[in-house]
Formats: sequence, C-alpha cells, structure tokens
Amino acid sequence: MEIRKVGVVGCGLMGGGIAQVCAQSGFETVVREVSQDLLDKGMAGIESRLARDVAKGKLIQHAKDAALSLLTPTTALDAFADCQVVIEAIVENLDAKRELYTALDAICPAETIFTSNTSSLTIIEMAAVTNRPDRFAGLHFFNPVPIMKLVEVVRSITTSDATVEVLKEFAAALGKTVIETRDTTGFVVNRLLVPYLLDAVRVLESGSASREDIDAGMKLGCGHPMGPLELLDFVGLDTTYAIATIMFDEFKESRFAPPPLLRRMVLAGHYGRKTGKGFYEY
Repeated sequence: MEIRKVGVVGCGLMGGGIAQVCAQSGFETVVREVSQDLLDKGMAGIESRLARDVAKGKLIQHAKDAALSLLTPTTALDAFADCQVVIEAIVENLDAKRELYTALDAICPAETIFTSNTSSLTIIEMAAVTNRPDRFAGLHFFNPVPIMKLVEVVRSITTSDATVEVLKEFAAALGKTVIETRDTTGFVVNRLLVPYLLDAVRVLESGSASREDIDAGMKLGCGHPMGPLELLDFVGLDTTYAIATIMFDEFKESRFAPPPLLRRMVLAGHYGRKTGKGFYEY
C-alpha cells in the first residue's frame, strides 16, 4: 500500500506534533479536533513551532509554507474517508477510543489502516470493535514529536505482517527510528520507564534525598539528560498516574503501583509544567 494521505485524530500536544511531522514529510494530512476552539489552538501550536524553527534557522520559510499547505484542519470525521492511514491521538480512555474507532470503521474504506498512539492501553482492546483487526496496530510517538526520533510499532495478535511493514516504512519516511513490540501494556519504553519514575517518587517520599539531589544523581551519575522528577513534571503527573494505574491493573505488580505521594499531588492538581507546579515550581 502507498500512503498518500494521513488522518490524525486529535490536535493536542501529541496529535498536533504528529500532524506537523506528517505534513513536513510531504504527506497530505487531515487533522481533526472535537471543537473549533481546540482545533484553532492546535493549529496555532503547529504554526508557532514551525515559525520558531524558521527563526532559529532550522527551517526555511518555503518549507514552513509547504507543510502548512498540506494540513487540512477539520472537526468532521468524514474527512478521513480517503485516508490510507489514520493515527488516533485522543484522551487515554478506552471507552472514548472504542467509540471513535467504531465510527471510523463505518467511514473509512476496508484498506485503511487504523493506528493508536496510546502509551499504555492494549491495541487488541481497540481493534476488537472494528472489522479490520488485521489492519490495526499501535504507532506510539514520543513527546515532543518533531524532536524525538523513536516510534514504537505495536503488533497485536491480529495485526498482519503486511500492516506492520507498511507502518515501518511510513514511520521511516517521517524520519523516525522504528522499534517493533508486541501488544503488552506499556510496550517497551513505558514498561521500563514508568517503574523508574515511580521509584524516584518513592525515594523522595521516603526522605532519602531531596528532589534536586535525586535529579542530579541520575543526570550526573547515569548520564540522563533530565532527572526523573523533572521528567515527571514535563510528561505530566496526571498522565503518568493514569498510565501507571492502567499498567498496575494489567500486571498486578507492585512496581507499577502509583505511590501515595503521586496520587496526592494529582488530586491537588499539581500536574507539573502545564499547571505551573509539580515536583518543581514553574
């Protein structure tokens, strides 16, 4: 299959980044949000990122204009009817995703490949509501999408070899490095990363070290570009809490259980950078 037109459902931080990368890579891209306000906000974010790259000399004006010309913002699901691949990047809620895929399954032709950018839910739980489980896979990007080079292609027990190969070629055309993983909650990166982040919270909670020393220890002792508590603030404490909860429900292993401190901070609305306060103040 030749992918000519891409559909991205969601124009938030992840969806907007995915749509931007697709357009910059020369693909005609439809990006959808549930309201005009959210769509305008998402498109403004894309334009701002591209303008910043032009100002820094990383992108020429012509390339920015070309990318924007390939983007079609919409609030209508029908706009995905002629896409060869659809990438879903909406809220990390299984019921919402299943409702979306049920609607898309009736709109898109049988050959369209459906993918989810989920970071924690299993792919088969979404594929099962469609009539194309063989053409359904995970396509997990990382934040910020225009910068991070990795994409996880997630193969469920029903995903065909042909679908996996098409998605690998597509991700490579976006300039990404692909790793393939089976359909287990958390895949590769979050399966390893989330317990590490939760352990950092437990170290802080126990009083063993300060937030600054925990982060300095991992940056200077292990060569990490960002300490675990800084990274939690960047990712979002609410996001990490939700992912950890899903992973704990799946595996019932204590290493995936959200620490009490993390739960209390989420309840207080201290989500990190996006709210101005997390483990640090912004």
